[in-house]
Amino acid sequence: MTRLIFAIVALAFAGTGALASIDPSPKPGGVYRLKPGIYVAQGASCRDPANAVIRQYDGRGISGAHSRACRAKILSRRGNRFVVDQSCIDAGTGPAPRSTERQTVTVRDALTFTQATRGAPTTYLYCPIDQLPAGLRSALR
Repeated sequence: MTRLIFAIVALAFAGTGALASIDPSPKPGGVYRLKPGIYVAQGASCRDPANAVIRQYDGRGISGAHSRACRAKILSRRGNRFVVDQSCIDAGTGPAPRSTERQTVTVRDALTFTQATRGAPTTYLYCPIDQLPAGLRSALR
């Protein structure tokens, strides 16, 4: 009876693409225990985000559209709230100086964080790779 049920379930999923939808991206981890990838400000679309609302988490820091190689140095942590000095190269490509900025990052879960620097905090949500435009997909490879 168990084999029959298994066979019926297997046939139900055959041809639906359900097995192809398994997420091959890295698991949550790194400094903040977030899923590595692209995040956009809450309310923005993953399909066509403006540069200003994009953040990329690589396990070491959170980059913007015009910064790279960011590294967060944790100064204090209280639960899921981190105060960090984050150092980044201030250019999307090419040579540029590295600068450091104090930030407060609050991790709600592995797919959501809030980042605050000088102004009001902004909440960012993870974008699955299949929802991103081609240019951002290629940046993740």
